[in-house]
Amino acid sequence: MLRFAGFELDFDRAELRKLDGEAIKLRPKTLALLHLFAINPGRVLSKQELMTAIWPNIHVGEDSLFQCIREIRTALHDESRQLIKSVSGRGYLFNADVCESSAGDIAPVPPPMDAPTTAADNILEPAPVPRQRRRTRQWWLLAAMLIVCVAAALYALSVIHRPAEVGAYSIAITPLEARSPDAMTTAMAANIADHLTDGLSTIGNIRVIAPRAASSSPPTDFILRGDLQRDADRWVIQARLVEGTTGQVRWSSSASIPLSLDPAIQQSRLTAGVGYPLALFINALSHSVQRSADSKIVIDQANAYNSQTTPERLAAARGMLEKALAKHPNDVDLQAALAAHLIREVQMEWLTPEGASAAESRARNLLESALEYEPDYVPVLQAYCRLLMTTNHFVESLVACQKVLLLQPWDGATLFHMGISQLQLGRVEDALASFKQADAFDMPAVSRWTWLLGAGVALVHLDRNEEALSWLYRSLAITPGTGRTSMLIATAYEALGQHEKAKEAMKEALKIRPQSNATNVPLRTKNESPRYLAGSDRIIKLMIAAGLPEK
Repeated sequence: MLRFAGFELDFDRAELRKLDGEAIKLRPKTLALLHLFAINPGRVLSKQELMTAIWPNIHVGEDSLFQCIREIRTALHDESRQLIKSVSGRGYLFNADVCESSAGDIAPVPPPMDAPTTAADNILEPAPVPRQRRRTRQWWLLAAMLIVCVAAALYALSVIHRPAEVGAYSIAITPLEARSPDAMTTAMAANIADHLTDGLSTIGNIRVIAPRAASSSPPTDFILRGDLQRDADRWVIQARLVEGTTGQVRWSSSASIPLSLDPAIQQSRLTAGVGYPLALFINALSHSVQRSADSKIVIDQANAYNSQTTPERLAAARGMLEKALAKHPNDVDLQAALAAHLIREVQMEWLTPEGASAAESRARNLLESALEYEPDYVPVLQAYCRLLMTTNHFVESLVACQKVLLLQPWDGATLFHMGISQLQLGRVEDALASFKQADAFDMPAVSRWTWLLGAGVALVHLDRNEEALSWLYRSLAITPGTGRTSMLIATAYEALGQHEKAKEAMKEALKIRPQSNATNVPLRTKNESPRYLAGSDRIIKLMIAAGLPEK
């Protein structure tokens, strides 16, 4: 038994306990990693050493290691990261006094010297040690291997009876029940189930059982059930995720779509209406995220303020998030939400240059901290994708955004950020396709105006101004307070030769953004392609003709 920091690691029972006897459940790999740290206190262990020891002869990504470290920190209440310390560029160090307990006697385990190692070194014997100590370490190594094997067997048996708390999940998708007894509803229900199957199967930690095979499949962690109804003017879909063995409902959601839409759009939006919140739920289920009880309420309130964008509403939303994060500084959801909000304020360009720089720096610090703790958590990755796009790191942003879509295939906001990066890289047609794909999903609703605006911008760049106006007016109807949308409407009218309409639209824009001129309206210039810059120059000239001041 090893004792440290108010805990004991019991080899006989293969468990971590508090000194009052309360057991703390850990996965076998996490338990093995904690044991490895505990028998090497005070010594820096590289990531490669840790991965080689815990996953011998198996290639795994660093995310598996990070997940185990997060679970250890959570179990040891090490939110400040003082027990498991990250040593920049080198690895991790277990910073605790460790004692061995044998037959009731406790003797201190002196930390070994932090000696450099090579890939061929045995991480449990970094340097020559006395014979007795070497035998002791060999005994601990054998004991640890035995513990891991026994714990793994117990864990394998346990997951037969319950879904795993982290990692991979199996989901059986049952055919959607058609509540309206007609061929159209039956066909739509079958198509939505197929599209949900296709989308969920792209997520790496989900094993999907297709609808037609679900009834004959072996037991799964979860079963997705739902029904579809066609009313007089709209579709209504309801879905719920239940545990495969207990039948307990773990998640439910509903969505409704007007029948007036194009049939293909109806199908896409009904699928996304279920798939988007479900993918978020599963992603959160796979991570040891620290959430405060009221974080979702605060984030939803802030998003509601942002849906009608004005400087005052943005400031109020930021105040809500800052206040909540001050009370719960380790809440990753609040960190990601505040970072995304600060980036939004930078994009709106209502801040002073100093204020924008401070907001950008604050957002980056929040996200770097959150990414170290939760590198595959969708809200954090969404905000990081947005930060890279806003700061003109377009290629890096495309990579980050693609990582989001591998975990959340129906994310219209991320498709918008991809589209903006593609646009500024000169890939205007690709950008338009991304914006239209986001509109087909129409999720999340709070970001709906953004991809409508993006499509309008791309179409103005392509000189398809009549088509651009329909997208821009749809965006304006949702969020009229940005000013930018009206400026682009003025641009499209000016390009079409409708000068009076152009001047009227520009007048409305300048009421909202009275300090705007030809020098501060363009986006920051860095890393853009010549094609984008040429199109941007043409658009600014059209805005000036419509009434935008030159200085």
